[in-house]
Amino acid sequence: MHLPSISIIIPAFNEELAIRHGLERIVEMKFHESFEVIYVDDGSNDKTFDIISEYPVKCYRHFVNKGYGAALKTGIRKANGEKIVILDSDGQHDPKYIETLIGLLENHDMVIGERTTDSFQVKRRQKGKHLIRKVGEYLVEQKLPDYNSGFRGFDRKLISEMLHIMPNGFSFSTTSTLAFLKEGYTIGTFPIVVEERIGRDSNVKFMKDGSKTMLLLIRIIMLFNPLKIFFPTSMWLFGVGSIWGIYGYFMTSRFPNSAVLILIMGMFIFFIGLLADQIALLNRAKR
Repeated sequence: MHLPSISIIIPAFNEELAIRHGLERIVEMKFHESFEVIYVDDGSNDKTFDIISEYPVKCYRHFVNKGYGAALKTGIRKANGEKIVILDSDGQHDPKYIETLIGLLENHDMVIGERTTDSFQVKRRQKGKHLIRKVGEYLVEQKLPDYNSGFRGFDRKLISEMLHIMPNGFSFSTTSTLAFLKEGYTIGTFPIVVEERIGRDSNVKFMKDGSKTMLLLIRIIMLFNPLKIFFPTSMWLFGVGSIWGIYGYFMTSRFPNSAVLILIMGMFIFFIGLLADQIALLNRAKR
């Protein structure tokens, strides 16, 4: 039986306090001998790159910080494996789960390590994550798995065809989950326990990234199902305009100008939604 070749991609940015933990585990489990292990240093200004260079793994370097998604894109483009596994470099993800994930990849296009209830999570992010989950489930019309888990794997050919719609920032995981669901690919899950990160605090800050979260929601809507927003809005405007027009006609014997404007606005929003849906379809086309 043919066993697919595997590439493990681990992005890192200023992780000098945590990076050895994962590297030691990978060497201890001899993954560097069985798989292609790629670290991508995303413009670190500490000793992250120097530490990675001490170990028998591949390491590519950005000379400026481009973002989590950009680091993954670099790793995917450099990878030779038929299947891709990604995990974080901050000590949260235990490499012991890699073999389980690889096994599930034989029958799934994407596999996600779903965090158990006893896993470490930053509580202040829960409301934002809940909002993104609800919007995502509304757009794809099904329940979402752990959509922003950073421990996951995919078929390299499939994810390579989608790199042009993947963001360079922290939302790579969310976007890839929705993209695979929207295109009808199979997604498998299995439970993992996530530990608290080692070293510095996370780069994701509530105040700094709150606006990014809202922009992410808008981007997700426009990329995956804009009609889900435009169509109900246009129908609501048509309803309001019609009711207001009928009421004005019976009260003043004439159709109010404001009702006409509302109806025209509803019509425009409907046609803009159709155009946005066609553009989104073209943007998601395979490359």
